[in-house]
Amino acid sequence: MQPISFFLLLALLPASPSLASEFGDRLAAAAMERTTHTVRYDGSYRHLAYPGGDVPDSQGVCTDVVIRAYRKLGMDLQVLVHEDMRSAFYAYPPLWGLKNPDRNIDHRRVPNLQTFFARQGTSITNTDSQNNLLPGDVLTWMLPGNLPHTGIVVAANSKTHPVQIVHNIGAGPQMTDISPNWKLTGHFRYGGPS
Repeated sequence: MQPISFFLLLALLPASPSLASEFGDRLAAAAMERTTHTVRYDGSYRHLAYPGGDVPDSQGVCTDVVIRAYRKLGMDLQVLVHEDMRSAFYAYPPLWGLKNPDRNIDHRRVPNLQTFFARQGTSITNTDSQNNLLPGDVLTWMLPGNLPHTGIVVAANSKTHPVQIVHNIGAGPQMTDISPNWKLTGHFRYGGPS
């Protein structure tokens, strides 16, 4: 599939009367910009600087698309997730056998992002229709093989285009249609700390 141009995508984004949708449009544009980067899929554990730590820009996984898009708008999910986990560690899934937060990896795990967005943002529970999705919404899925996955909506459902997301499913950040075969596990809107 040939990637859609960044500027054409901006033209597809709806005009936004509210501050929340303006933020969503900006987040969608930041996610779309990630598709211009060549990224090798690599989820290796690494020691990261704090705050602002990141794996090399040429490496990453699905969560890094979300992290880097938010960073482009001045929000550091590494810090935000770590601080929330420090204050409410047991609210987060105990999937990795940790006894304390780990600022090197916690923000790079889909279940932790789901918990953070549900605790700090807006969790949308009525996602029966793709018409409820807006640019900038963060979605999570469980892929076949019980693999958690995440991406950002960049184009809402319209007469000419189905819902499109930016995500990294193994071939670097790319824009694709949402697969109807994926089991949606979360739908979030997060515009930063209140």
